[in-house]
Amino acid sequence: MGPTASGKTAVSLGLTLRFPMEIVSVDSAQVFIDMDIGTAKPDRATLAKHPHHLIDLISPEERYSAARFRADALRVMAEITARGKIPLLAGGTMLYFKALRDGLSDLPQADADLRRQIDAEAQQRGWGALHAELAALDPAAAARLKPTDAQRIQRALEVVRLTGAPLAESLARRSEATAPYRFVQFALLPSDRAVLHERIAQRFDAMLTAGLIDEVTALRRKYRLDPGLPSMRCVGYRQVWEFLEGGCDRAALREKGIAATRQLAKRQMTWLRGWPEITAFDCLAEDLMAQVATAVEAALA
Repeated sequence: MGPTASGKTAVSLGLTLRFPMEIVSVDSAQVFIDMDIGTAKPDRATLAKHPHHLIDLISPEERYSAARFRADALRVMAEITARGKIPLLAGGTMLYFKALRDGLSDLPQADADLRRQIDAEAQQRGWGALHAELAALDPAAAARLKPTDAQRIQRALEVVRLTGAPLAESLARRSEATAPYRFVQFALLPSDRAVLHERIAQRFDAMLTAGLIDEVTALRRKYRLDPGLPSMRCVGYRQVWEFLEGGCDRAALREKGIAATRQLAKRQMTWLRGWPEITAFDCLAEDLMAQVATAVEAALA
């Protein structure tokens, strides 16, 4: 686990060369087909040498969930262990890690018709008005959300309308099913956040150079997309969408993309600060690979 640009991919690839492991991606953006540059997917040559599970699962028009991730992850982990290998889960979507480790709350399944209805209401009235409605129905949930947080407002309203009860009541009814694995948890964290920020800037610049704007342009041609879809709310894609709509120039696109990526990294590190039973490594250490490999070897002994 670790924030974006902490070197998770490089360490994961290194571990598969040393141990009988297969990589399972824990990344809510890499599940989308044709979204390669902005999600930092490994290139085709790397994937051919080091197959990754749970990438390129759905179109950018579709939605993915922590519940679906958990089911998919447990399925591929069972297949990997049946081959006599070890599942190596790597990524930065902390909610997915938590769902896998702790199980899921007893939330109702997504209702496509109701979501379309809520989206239509948002088009007419704005997400601020729906946030106000949520505040009347479920004050605790609304207090945790910004009036602009469309995805979470939509889900909270969906749960309240489906169950007639506040979101917290559904969250409290957690599934008791536990994963049949012993989890050994490692995190890559920076000893100097300024260096991580510089890495983030360099990586976003590399994405722009590699054709991120062209990638989003092609996605808009190929699929029926709108800025409210989870795929287009991903960091980088959201900022390019705004650029293509004339909402900012290229310099502002770069600035906003880097700032959003830094905020993502901050949220990921906040998750990890309170994570139980975790061994952390300085992702900036020159001997990082050797340190992690030694820890893995000890865990497998």
